Amino acid sequence: MKQVTPYNTEAGKKREVEEMFDNIAPKYDLLNHVLSLKIDVLWRNTLVKWMNKDQPQIVLDVATGTGDLAVAVQKGTGAKVVGLDLSQLMLNVGIEKIARLKLNDKISMQKGDAEDLPFENNKFDAVCVAFGVRNFENLEKGLAELRRVVKENKSVFILEFSKVEGILSPFYMFYFKNILPRIGRLISKDSRAYTYLPDSVNAFPFGEKMKNILLATGFKNVEYKKLSFGIATIYKATK
Repeated sequence: MKQVTPYNTEAGKKREVEEMFDNIAPKYDLLNHVLSLKIDVLWRNTLVKWMNKDQPQIVLDVATGTGDLAVAVQKGTGAKVVGLDLSQLMLNVGIEKIARLKLNDKISMQKGDAEDLPFENNKFDAVCVAFGVRNFENLEKGLAELRRVVKENKSVFILEFSKVEGILSPFYMFYFKNILPRIGRLISKDSRAYTYLPDSVNAFPFGEKMKNILLATGFKNVEYKKLSFGIATIYKATK
């Protein structure tokens, strides 16, 4: 898999991703909802409904960002949620959001590295990641860490961009590669962040390829659901 980075410097993908999200943190939620026409909210809720069938009590949300999925998981399952992210500025936005929603006793946020999680083995009833695994520096290492901290017979839920296939593909790709980056640059003032998004999606495995990577990581069962004609996909990987 080709390594795509936000700024193409010598700093390494992990450092660049942290810098990128620090840069766009103040406008991240606005951009997410504008660029996806709020469909991202429906995608997260679909993940939460799937997760809720397992009735988790404690959930880890990796690459939590500003905490949208952490909040959705808490409200949808009643579980306690730990949110973890590389970017402190994204976390700061999330911490304010959680305080506004009076969920401080239900959701905790901490800075950390998805590829070196600060938790013991078999700790969580479920682990989730929304639009984060694409940003891992070492995908297999990150997935192995997600598997390590989830309990036996419990699942990791991954929501990630994939590719629209069929008749709508050229129209969506035109939007994704031409219009979306312009809107992103205009609002975020970061010239590269929203060019990195389609570039990274284009280089990332999806569908059966992603399923096979998860199985090779040691998960015993992997299912997935395509969302919105394949714009995004949710994977459920069971340990």
